[in-house]
Amino acid sequence: MNRPARGRYRVAIVGGGVVGLFTAYHLARAGAGPIVVVDRGFLSSGASGRNGGGVRQQWETAATVRLARESVAAWRRFGREFGFNIWFRPGGYLFLAGTRDELGRLAEVHRVVAGEGLPAELLDRDGVARHADGLSLDGVVGGTFLRSDGTLYPFPVLWGLSETLRSLGVELLYGVEATGLRLEDGRVTGLATAAGPIEAAAVVNAAGGWSAEFTRRAGLVAFNEARRHEILATEPLKPFLDPMVVRLSDGLYFSQTMRGEIVGGLTVPHPPGTAGGMSSSPEFLVRMARALTGLLPRVRGLGILRAWSGYYDENPDGLPSIGEDPRRPGLFHANGFGGHGFMLAPASTRRVAQAVLGEPTDLDPAQFHPGRFLDAHRAAPAEGLTLG
Repeated sequence: MNRPARGRYRVAIVGGGVVGLFTAYHLARAGAGPIVVVDRGFLSSGASGRNGGGVRQQWETAATVRLARESVAAWRRFGREFGFNIWFRPGGYLFLAGTRDELGRLAEVHRVVAGEGLPAELLDRDGVARHADGLSLDGVVGGTFLRSDGTLYPFPVLWGLSETLRSLGVELLYGVEATGLRLEDGRVTGLATAAGPIEAAAVVNAAGGWSAEFTRRAGLVAFNEARRHEILATEPLKPFLDPMVVRLSDGLYFSQTMRGEIVGGLTVPHPPGTAGGMSSSPEFLVRMARALTGLLPRVRGLGILRAWSGYYDENPDGLPSIGEDPRRPGLFHANGFGGHGFMLAPASTRRVAQAVLGEPTDLDPAQFHPGRFLDAHRAAPAEGLTLG
């Protein structure tokens, strides 16, 4: 088992996925070491290695649009900054509406996105056809499209971050489970782990699908919960599809990789929590096959190469928790991203690092602060466009 090389660190981060690694990067660049990252699995074992690679800036709340826009700029320069090509392709995101009510909802999303200076398009049925060849438009009344959205490959992101962190002196301990917090007079003094105690002035909970479990291990009520979501990849076809396509009604989403595979998922209800593991269910395969072939007829007869699942880490309002937990000084949250930790990681984790360093951030605490759920009567925007 890996063991910490030091007796004391300034910051210990629980979770070695994209959120934890990017948080460590921003802290290290700010000179906040020594820093240690602890993860019960291996690099890419969680949702960071199990997602579809979509990156979008179309959201219902302006604050999320701003984080997403900053993150897309970071993904564009990732290769120059970290030395790994993540194959970011701005083929756009195409959202589909099947009813007038859904189109009205997308029109409001378009208003918010355009108000943030992004050249989004509100589409009628013919406009949808212009952006995606081969879709069956039965039951489609319109949609939205933003060209600067796109897809990337998650694995080079993790490789680039981990290699850069090691060069910056950040310690990465994979295969080490964080079992709780060490406390003194109610304040965090470090981590309890399977490899022994780690002293640290601050602990960041960036454990993704397991973040609620860690919060409970810290003796606190958790407001977020893990939800299993499934995904598959088909045999390859000659490339024909540029955008990521997302259908509002059932959460169907798919894109085509550079190798020609169709990669996508569909919302199938599973009990909350991580007890169910990360396998694939027969129900998903049947429902996904019917939905995908109905909307994209040319994939009929294609074989499924592989299917898998991962966890969405969901907050009740669809927005992440970023900042210090008011119930436990020294514990900072970087979780509750739903299925969009990868999309928002570069910008969101910069704010996490600022919070750890005691610096002010530009985030509205009513929307992002972990303490917002302690006020049962709060009135704050919620992010509902959490699919795809």
